[in-house]
Amino acid sequence: MQPPHRVAVLALPGLLPFELGIPHRIFGRAKDAAGRPLYEIVTCAPVAGPVETDADFAVQVEHGPEALAAADTVVVPASYELGPVHEEGRLTPELAAALAHIRPGTRLVAICTGGYVLAAAGYLDGRPATTHWASAEHFQRLFPSVRVDADVLFVDDGDVLTSAGVAAGLDLCLHIVRRDHGAAVANEVARRTVVPPHRDGGQAQYIARPVPEAGTQSTTAARAWALAHLHEPIQLRDLAEREAMSVRTFTRRFRDEVGISPGQWLTQQRVERARHLLETTDLPVDRVARDAGFGTAQSLRVHLMSAIGVTPTSYRRTFRTGAPAAGS
Repeated sequence: MQPPHRVAVLALPGLLPFELGIPHRIFGRAKDAAGRPLYEIVTCAPVAGPVETDADFAVQVEHGPEALAAADTVVVPASYELGPVHEEGRLTPELAAALAHIRPGTRLVAICTGGYVLAAAGYLDGRPATTHWASAEHFQRLFPSVRVDADVLFVDDGDVLTSAGVAAGLDLCLHIVRRDHGAAVANEVARRTVVPPHRDGGQAQYIARPVPEAGTQSTTAARAWALAHLHEPIQLRDLAEREAMSVRTFTRRFRDEVGISPGQWLTQQRVERARHLLETTDLPVDRVARDAGFGTAQSLRVHLMSAIGVTPTSYRRTFRTGAPAAGS
């Protein structure tokens, strides 16, 4: 049995307590089929001891920067404004010395303005990244070599991942669990945490109307109906009729509420259904494709490759939790 994946969460002065707790909440809930933890999470600081927060309390951190040297993944949560990064985009000497403990090849994750730390350390040079939409313009000015995308929830660039603010940190950590251990494990973590199991990284982080105004119609019922009928052909007009709207009005309202088009959302949900079936059933790939609403195995392959870069057979081989699959 492999030992748990080691995650070090770096607590920095001015940290936001909510963001500090996200990695512990998400990674700490991830278990294998036997109930064994899949991650070991340690909080550390450049200097062990009390670390100030942006709230009216400090947190006592028991581990110093040496914990970074033993980590497989390092997570940098948000700190108030720039935290320990100078206005010129330079690390403080104390933080630079702490980051020097990180081994080459360690996966790096930033939540919200934690991206300032990775950028100041040079980890984001020439790479795509995101941060909170309100900080994106300043972030880009300070670090012009970073390819900032201010419109997305998170960016997965392989060994370096960044997210927008607050709830997007939950999305990113769930994405990492899904990438490491499959959709079934991530969905169980989401269920226990009472959050949506999957929001795609490309979804907009700033949504014009996340909560419908009083007295206006929502697209909630149409989405619920679609989830119950993913195996059937679903046209945009079918969704609009569920809410007694025109197609044009429904499409606009849907994008306002969800941040992406109905077609993009529907494809995301079908990919998630297919991933779940590949992990938890012995159904042949043709049947998985039909049950997820893709119709044919070839269509499923195309969409799965586009979404996560692997074929259905490869995905099942990696994440199947039970007996060998039949007909895959």
